[in-house]
Amino acid sequence: MSYLFPTYARLDIEVEKAEGAYLYDTNGKKYLDFVSGIAVCNLGHCPKTVSQSIQKQLEKVWHVSNLFQIPLQEKVAKKLVEHSVGDAVFFANSGAEANEAAIKLARKHTGKHKIITFLQSFHGRTYATLSATGQKKVQEGFGPLAPTFEYLPYNDVEAVKSLKGNDIAAIMVEVVQGEGGVVPGDPTFLKAIEEKCKELDALFIVDEVQTGIGRTGKAFAYEHYKISPDIITLAKGLGSGFPVGAMIGKKHLISSFSPGSHASTFGGNPLAMAAADATLDEIFNESFLTSVSEKGKWLKQQLIEQLQDEPLVKDIRGKGLMIGIELNTDVQNVLTSLRENGLLALPAGPKVIRLLPPLTVTKQEMEKAVHLLASNIHLHSLTFSPS
Repeated sequence: MSYLFPTYARLDIEVEKAEGAYLYDTNGKKYLDFVSGIAVCNLGHCPKTVSQSIQKQLEKVWHVSNLFQIPLQEKVAKKLVEHSVGDAVFFANSGAEANEAAIKLARKHTGKHKIITFLQSFHGRTYATLSATGQKKVQEGFGPLAPTFEYLPYNDVEAVKSLKGNDIAAIMVEVVQGEGGVVPGDPTFLKAIEEKCKELDALFIVDEVQTGIGRTGKAFAYEHYKISPDIITLAKGLGSGFPVGAMIGKKHLISSFSPGSHASTFGGNPLAMAAADATLDEIFNESFLTSVSEKGKWLKQQLIEQLQDEPLVKDIRGKGLMIGIELNTDVQNVLTSLRENGLLALPAGPKVIRLLPPLTVTKQEMEKAVHLLASNIHLHSLTFSPS
């Protein structure tokens, strides 16, 4: 009997320790981890610099609440602002909370209520972020959703251009859809959103919860597209596994989040800030980001070369070290065989294998992953019969 609600389809793996790009289970089996805690452990498991930063803070103070000055918040916020188009930061504990803050800020600042998002998007599981998510499978069973959310097809420029009305507070988008299949946004599509927001006097919100903090080879993925969002949300990679989320906003929004308008008891606590501070010191280094970009290009090209002739493979796409391999069949059997052979990967929808290695992954580790992917997909291709 378990004392936990069965809200997760857990793997039959109990992790005993983790280091770098590897996990070790209680039976002594070693796994090459291309899940990274779902794009969280961007510096690999248990990075020493982050561990030391948290340990140092543990000896000082753990929690005081936001009724007090917390200098580390200012330090981390400064780093986020200096590497983005934003001017101020609100700290939370997760990506869902960061997106919740963005939705509230957009409505409060504009005085309008409708939020436009996109089909197959994923923005979280709180009530508002669940309503913002464009996937019925995660919404079913929870009754009426929060009102005034509307969904458009992703990468559909004409759908964006056709938007009308004076009731739209914001358009919210992932520049690469993660849970929705690792689908990069088209530059013309994202530019059309930015232009439509200006036309409608709405805010442009970019959800960088999965794509931010170096994952795509830039500090933030929106930088690939020459766009300038009003609000950026982040979490996952920000704390190297320590729970932390953040919302970055431009200067003209600051007055709309005045004292008492929004809050989080644990948001920006000293331990989370110590983790984020050390994480950003490494990831926001230009040479580090360049290495991520180069690794991503190499890995994607190797996968294309090894898998292009496999009948099971439909597409290979992504940015940086966020790569999706779309199959012509359900991915679960392939993921199971990969796991049995020591490689951990994720699904992104029913037919996409999602690869999210640590940003510190080595060429040798990537070569091993490519070999395992190619051999396992080939075996499954042998028995694949197109319908």
